[in-house]
Amino acid sequence: MMPTPDPLVSIVIIFLNAERFLEQAVASVFRQTYLHWELFLVDDGSTDASARQAQRFATERSGQVKYLTHPGRQNRGMSASRNLGIRHAAGDLIALLDADDEWVADKLARQVAMMTAYPEAAMLYGPALYWHEDDPKRDFVQATGFSVSTSCPPLTLATKFLCDSAGTPGTSGMLLRAEIVRHLGGFVDDFRSMYEDQAFCFKLAVQTTIVAAPECWYRYRQHAGSCCSIAFAKGDDRAARRRYLDWCTRYLDTLRIVDPELRAVLGGERRAASRGRHAVRAARRHAGRLLPRSVRAWLQGNRCE
Repeated sequence: MMPTPDPLVSIVIIFLNAERFLEQAVASVFRQTYLHWELFLVDDGSTDASARQAQRFATERSGQVKYLTHPGRQNRGMSASRNLGIRHAAGDLIALLDADDEWVADKLARQVAMMTAYPEAAMLYGPALYWHEDDPKRDFVQATGFSVSTSCPPLTLATKFLCDSAGTPGTSGMLLRAEIVRHLGGFVDDFRSMYEDQAFCFKLAVQTTIVAAPECWYRYRQHAGSCCSIAFAKGDDRAARRRYLDWCTRYLDTLRIVDPELRAVLGGERRAASRGRHAVRAARRHAGRLLPRSVRAWLQGNRCE
């Protein structure tokens, strides 16, 4: 019997003016011990040197690396850019990597093996290492609540993701089945930046099986220029949260899902967001990164009020 070939993994890195970090992210792809992959570098209208960096990678490794951009090199936002990469993906599996993050060398090898062991799963994810490059003492691994790999049927994680935004999968830690992602319409184009990952995860959590693993496969870089940091600095996070929760309500209505527990949690989160309590919880989470692990554990255990 001939051995089963390794599945092709289509990797999508989106970027916008990411010249400081893009080469490091791409280098972490090139270091992967799993070799059967293709890489799409999706330019969301960059005006710095990152477009030239991406084009150089595509020229030097034309067999595996492709440069993509929107018509007229428009800035279309994070969801539209990820969807552009997904449309071009030839692999059965899709991996996402943010341009300011980095993978560990066996990320794809470990995740592909696990996805093979869980054929029912649409997505596999693991926790992030919150990475403070200039101050390693502040680094910590995201608390997801899973100590062993767990297959979670539809709706199982939807309530958790709503109640615990900080425990939602980061895009750089996901491995996805391309056919299911396309069937569900990919990322939600309405979300250009903040909450685009959470809207996508909510779609999958409501309709598909997700495997949550305890293994950490990537470093989630913390810096002042990140999308979330800018939103918190401007005070845009509260409005973004309310918009996201409104979208979740409409999404459940469209699917005619009347799960009482999920609806109750969603209603509570919408009321909390309208009173600004989500902003307080978010501030606690961010402040908690400076605190001892025992105190952070308490905060993580008391997020959903």
